[in-house]
Amino acid sequence: MSATGLDEKKSAALEKASEWGVDFIHLQFTDLMGIVKAVTIPVQQLKGALGNGVWIDGSSIEGFARIAESDMYLVPDVDTFCPVPWSQLPGTKTARIICDVYGPNGDPFRGDPRGILRRMLAKVEEMGYSYNTGPELEFFLFSLGPDGAPILDPVDKAAYFDLSTDQAIHVRKDMVNALQSMGIEVEASHHEVAAGQQEIDFHYGDALRSADNAMTFKYTMKSVAKKNNLHATFMPKPIFGINGSGMHVHQSLMNRSTGENAFTAEGSEYGLSPLALSFIAGQLAHARAMCLVVAPLVNSYKRLVPGYEAPVYISWGRTNRSALIRVPRVSKGNPMATRLELRCPDPSCNPYLAFAVMLAAGLDGIKRNLQPPAPIEEDIYHLDEETRRLRHVDTLPASLSEAIAEAQADPLIEEALGSYTFERLVEAKKQEWDDYRIRVMSWEIERYLPLY
Repeated sequence: MSATGLDEKKSAALEKASEWGVDFIHLQFTDLMGIVKAVTIPVQQLKGALGNGVWIDGSSIEGFARIAESDMYLVPDVDTFCPVPWSQLPGTKTARIICDVYGPNGDPFRGDPRGILRRMLAKVEEMGYSYNTGPELEFFLFSLGPDGAPILDPVDKAAYFDLSTDQAIHVRKDMVNALQSMGIEVEASHHEVAAGQQEIDFHYGDALRSADNAMTFKYTMKSVAKKNNLHATFMPKPIFGINGSGMHVHQSLMNRSTGENAFTAEGSEYGLSPLALSFIAGQLAHARAMCLVVAPLVNSYKRLVPGYEAPVYISWGRTNRSALIRVPRVSKGNPMATRLELRCPDPSCNPYLAFAVMLAAGLDGIKRNLQPPAPIEEDIYHLDEETRRLRHVDTLPASLSEAIAEAQADPLIEEALGSYTFERLVEAKKQEWDDYRIRVMSWEIERYLPLY
């Protein structure tokens, strides 16, 4: 213990707060739906928060607790301590720390999404591996209306990798600067396929830190966009007739003893080890059930339709971008880069829960020594139904209702999330589906009102 009475890491955080001239600290956590929440404390309270945590009422937080079991507290993870770059005016300088959530008895709260991923990662570590992920979050930038509310007016009319017509390039540079000041290593940024659609890629790494970075990424994009009088949205399909936004996730298992990529086998057709093939087989086997977590909105299934580069069919391959799982090419002599890309997640998901179920599915394939079907390199959208049937190509759910039913029928999803979280997720998603199902949409008015 240092003179502060805290361990070395926590004392270093106190010193940083003083060095940076911080006035306030956001103690951040994530609810069941993947929405960032925070308790803000004056910097004078930081020492107490680091030593004893901060109590919160969980009864009003989506998926957390009922009123009778509402008391819980936040335990700061000082490895996530960083400044908030858009809140640095004198007197209001702010930093943030991501927290784990604990119950009153001192045990990790079973409904904390970050804790759920931690528990899943502990299982793969017992097997001798680490799970690495690299999510690629696409998003749209829209204009704001006179009242300050977002409108479906894309910030530009540019296309994939465009530069001359890309009006958002300067906003993306502001976003990259903000991310890097928060400790996120950005690799590249570019305009995506649809008008107003953007992508910024950050460094691949440990799944817990990648999930932290994905959450930081989402609220950073929104905050920087707002400072530029724009709105950033991670809604999967905001505009009919153009591409939606995905969150393709690159994944690999690393051998904890040797530090080598466990998915690599030089000389095999795709450069994949038997372990990687079983991991693919597990994710394909549980793909329909995983959708409830990785594509969690009614709107998610407006994206997962043929014709817009989003996966619909449960298959894998290398050159085939219509496949659910793709094996990206790697540079010769760089086997550490071997990875699998799962293409059905979208950026509305809770990344902690998404990575947990993705890992659980892959590990199930390894434990049962499952073998994937033959890879498909043709464009599956152009295969007729009979050919797909003969090649055993199934489809992802076509609606949130179907995804709920698939998750309920697959015990692995409840096992990965825990019964507590699974039950609350299903309940919330059934309510969302029912609310959507009974509403009268503008499409119905336009189509039926003049005729009937």
